[in-house]
Amino acid sequence: MAGDTLIVNVCNNLGNQSTTIHWHGIFQNGTNSMDGTTGVTQCAIAPGRTQRYEFIADRPGTYWYHSHVGGQFPDGLWGPLNIHDPNPPFKYDDEFTIALADWYDESSPELVHKYQSPEGLALDGTPKPSGGAVYGYWSPHGPPQLGKNLSIPVVPGKTYMIRLICAASYPGIAWDMNGHAQTTVEVDGTYVKPQFIKKGGVLVRLAPGQRQAVLVTMDADPSKNWPIWSILDLNILFGNKNIPKAVPIAEHYNPNVTSWLVYNKSAELPPAHVYYEDLLNDDFYDDLDYVPLDGMPLLEPVDHQIIFNVTAKNISSISRFAINNSSYVGSDVPALYTANTIDQKYVANPLVYGQVNPIILKHNEVVEIIINNKDSNLHPWHLHGHNFQVLDRPNPYGGVYNGTYNRTVSRVPVRRDSVMLQDYSYAVLRFRADNPGVWMFHCHIELHVNSGLMSTFIEAPERLVAHNKKPTQATLDLCKDYKIPIAGNAVGNTKDVLDLGPQKGIPTSNWGPMFPPDSKPYEAKSNQLSCRAAKRLA
Repeated sequence: MAGDTLIVNVCNNLGNQSTTIHWHGIFQNGTNSMDGTTGVTQCAIAPGRTQRYEFIADRPGTYWYHSHVGGQFPDGLWGPLNIHDPNPPFKYDDEFTIALADWYDESSPELVHKYQSPEGLALDGTPKPSGGAVYGYWSPHGPPQLGKNLSIPVVPGKTYMIRLICAASYPGIAWDMNGHAQTTVEVDGTYVKPQFIKKGGVLVRLAPGQRQAVLVTMDADPSKNWPIWSILDLNILFGNKNIPKAVPIAEHYNPNVTSWLVYNKSAELPPAHVYYEDLLNDDFYDDLDYVPLDGMPLLEPVDHQIIFNVTAKNISSISRFAINNSSYVGSDVPALYTANTIDQKYVANPLVYGQVNPIILKHNEVVEIIINNKDSNLHPWHLHGHNFQVLDRPNPYGGVYNGTYNRTVSRVPVRRDSVMLQDYSYAVLRFRADNPGVWMFHCHIELHVNSGLMSTFIEAPERLVAHNKKPTQATLDLCKDYKIPIAGNAVGNTKDVLDLGPQKGIPTSNWGPMFPPDSKPYEAKSNQLSCRAAKRLA
């Protein structure tokens, strides 16, 4: 329930992989060290170690949790986190949660290494999900399901709140509840004015990291069962408007997946739907048209404008992404620990944080972010610690932002914490810097995170220590397993914080979450130290 204190003890029994847990969409206001971002707010949890996360579930809505280390979560380390409202602004009879995801038959360490090594894939060659699309289903009335062709029991006449999560690691996902209308009431933890989407009308889609809650009344023919159809972004992209011909879908690759709303257990399941190259942007509901229920007006005037130019690069024969020609390279000391420990006169100097694309924000200023995507990939951008207003986001090939909006900017723009940036196009976002802390702003495609498409916002650094609870000693002790210092600048220099030594290069071998970090999946020995034993040792 909203207002609850959530306490989660994470025990790493993975044997040969490190881990952390990020609580996606939770602002962590006052609990920055609980954000779960490796190398930013904490060190990773080594095998046999534990991490206690404790924070307030302050805002009702649809959220999720996932690993935030080394591209790990696509292997299955994720799940829904629903925060209930004791007095919701709409009525429904029951609820369930559907997660839409992609699946790789290869393990995450293998994929990361393949993508982030000289023998890896070509520039712009993010691999397609070899296992296609999958569903996850959670209900208060039975065990969860994960896979394809799921049967979801429903009661005729009931209105359900269906929470939808895009837990995909690469493509966005669209869906259609055949024979049923749906009314959107929440996006990314923000209530919106109910938006009716008619039967047989436009489709609805989510980018990786996005969530949505819809009301659906089971008013179709109760003697039948009805398909819920979804599809990964066509050609691993949303349908591209005004492009002569889409790239054909790869042979043996089926992005479609269907599950069923089961009214009648004795009735047959109808055939699955299949969609391919015939969908365009206009076939989908534009999520910028949602209107927040609280009526929060457009933030203005702008105090701080940030312009990000996103490009793909080839650095030492490794596929990387860059923001303003700078590819993120993780620091030795988590940025939060740097902000907590260095002299106050240096905390607002971006140099001390290293090659993490640091941006310093002043307290309470209105920040405008302009992202120009000069790349052929779509990029779903997610901001930790905040949500943002989305002012503009043109179709593919919309060009770079030149100060003129593609659309009439709403005086009450949609707010969410994740937005899909179209290929060769731009987005304009605004938020108020009212949550002192160290927050990631990054593409939510997992392999792109590992290839440098991230920035670090150091927000109100002079207020950060007073505003947030201190990291626990047990959390700080996690750094010992990696021989990482917990004080000083990005490289642990406590005497001269402006001295970071020579710049770090792009790693030439990257196995994602493997522990030790330089080990390979087939070489690593399983660590048999259990979390229970680790607690006794502690």
